Amino acid sequence: MRTRAAVCHEQGSPWVTEEIEIDEPHAHEVQVQVAFAGLCHSDEHLRLGDMTAPPEVLSMLGLTSMFPVIGGHEGSGVVTAVGPEVSNVTVGDKVAVAFIPACGTCFWCASGRQHLCDLGMYTLAGPMISDGTWRHHLGEVNLGRMTQLGTFAETMVVHESSVVKLAPDAPLRAAALISCGIATGFGSVVERARTRPGEVVVVVGCGGVGSGALQGARLAGARAIVAVDTVPFKVDQAKRIGATHGAASMAEALPLVAEITQGRMADVVVLTPATLTGDLIAPACSLGSKDARIVCTAVAPITQTDVQLNLFNLAMYNQSLLGTVFGSVSPRVQVPKLLALYQSGQLEIDELITKEYTLDQVQQGYDDLHAGRNIRGVVRLAGDS
Repeated sequence: MRTRAAVCHEQGSPWVTEEIEIDEPHAHEVQVQVAFAGLCHSDEHLRLGDMTAPPEVLSMLGLTSMFPVIGGHEGSGVVTAVGPEVSNVTVGDKVAVAFIPACGTCFWCASGRQHLCDLGMYTLAGPMISDGTWRHHLGEVNLGRMTQLGTFAETMVVHESSVVKLAPDAPLRAAALISCGIATGFGSVVERARTRPGEVVVVVGCGGVGSGALQGARLAGARAIVAVDTVPFKVDQAKRIGATHGAASMAEALPLVAEITQGRMADVVVLTPATLTGDLIAPACSLGSKDARIVCTAVAPITQTDVQLNLFNLAMYNQSLLGTVFGSVSPRVQVPKLLALYQSGQLEIDELITKEYTLDQVQQGYDDLHAGRNIRGVVRLAGDS
């Protein structure tokens, strides 16, 4: 069938809407009519080269390039067709996507860590994880998809391991944002950092992922939550959803945190900037107390290996420097849980959506993001809630 999708043709080129061809789903695959897609910064990391797979990885997949690629890895929609042997969903089911597939049988899934599923090795590039063939085409050219998804499309075909079945009354717009950014930020604080009531939390970067982290800190019972962002309106919005204090930089936050804690410093520091760079680690650790947990949540350039860090202090202060993917919790657990919090009025999602865009406006949405005008933009494709 023919459908429309936002495609990046080569590294650095803009997102443009193309009419593409998609094949029927094969075994273990489902076709989804996309309702909403979130404009997460990670798609820009792909477009601009921060997440470009190394040549040796591409060679293993039989590729020379990750482009052209359909963008989008936050999203929700309705299943419109299923291939043979699909057991998780059926036609008519509402679903959210998961940028880390969960097979349920590998070591990581079987041990309760579906966010580390071995199928995740295929997410950056390549054909369908079911059988190694392609479903999305632009003329004679096969199209890659952001994290095996490609939610910037009216219709997509994905592996059943990459979708999370939702309740019939699930609000699809909220589910789209929870499917990546909100869940990742929330889990960074609640699951990875194990924030406890009464602790002090600093969140560096107050976009979509940071907004999830701020609310995770609030619901975990943090007594003080410091929002750090260079964009004033993002700090203001952070205070509306849970932050108790705000600062424009980590340097500005340092005396503030010292004052709040009588010099003890923060128990948890979560890094959710637009791009994670090595020079951010040392100041983040400086904001942390003895025994602090510093969580690195944002995406760093894939080739970056240099980090500025005082190893003496890290060891002597008994601090922990932690990575996280999807907030260190299974998408099949986290997405329904956070949707329930949203529906009960405890998790704010609608307030984070600065603007809705059409499929033809994906690049405009990212231009607005880079200009600091958006906390989170959303592409409305076929959704009404």
